[in-house]
Amino acid sequence: MATQISKKRKFVADGVFRAELNDFFMRELSEEGYSGCDVRVTHARTEIIIRATHTQEVLGEKGRRIRELTALVQKRFKFPENSLELYAEKVQYRGLSAIAQCESLRYKLLGGLAVRRACYGVLRFVMESGAKGCEVVVSGKLRAARAKSMKFTDGFMIHSGQPAIDYVDYAVRHVMLRQGVLGIKVKIMKGWDPEGQLGPKKPLPDSVQILEPPLDKIVAEPTSEQREPAIIAAPALQRRSRLLTRHRRMRTSSRTSSRWRSERV
Repeated sequence: MATQISKKRKFVADGVFRAELNDFFMRELSEEGYSGCDVRVTHARTEIIIRATHTQEVLGEKGRRIRELTALVQKRFKFPENSLELYAEKVQYRGLSAIAQCESLRYKLLGGLAVRRACYGVLRFVMESGAKGCEVVVSGKLRAARAKSMKFTDGFMIHSGQPAIDYVDYAVRHVMLRQGVLGIKVKIMKGWDPEGQLGPKKPLPDSVQILEPPLDKIVAEPTSEQREPAIIAAPALQRRSRLLTRHRRMRTSSRTSSRWRSERV
């Protein structure tokens, strides 16, 4: 008989499961360019899709590596037999993935490449991939004995509000070097894409689009127009003339009566 679990406990359990799964894949598949995972749960089985830049290395020779990962996850989280499937999916736009670029920068620094050269290489690759902006921060003991931070930016970047959550991809990694630990932060600002592939479908709330005027209404030179005065309709004109005639008669009769009274007195 299945045990009943409250919704609150289920959400917490799902969050802990995803966090531990992500941490496990991050440690195991860091060299393969791991960029995240998705979990799909159906009534029959649970599917885990691993996103990475080198999917062939995730699968291994004849699928050996993916089977080993499936067995480890199944044993750790106590899944029943044949109820768990792992798939590998290639990251389509590697230049727009902050996790992929963070891992790439990490391995460049581990290989002994200069910090400035490695960061500028990441910036150039991200901007050439169609990003709107990029920011890379490396902090720690870079060359001297004293720790410091170096920031490299290019393009446009927003930092607050809901658009920052929708448009900015963010990743943090740590590099264990002989002189100490370096911290890496990568932020990538995506552009607006109506199809939703290179960026969010919803445009920025403060973006203003200036439309071009239609071609048929463009006036090349100033012109003047002469219009005829409005002609009053005949019935209205006759009514007005009758009113004026009546008014004149009344004024004339009032003057005559006042003159006759003065002469009589």
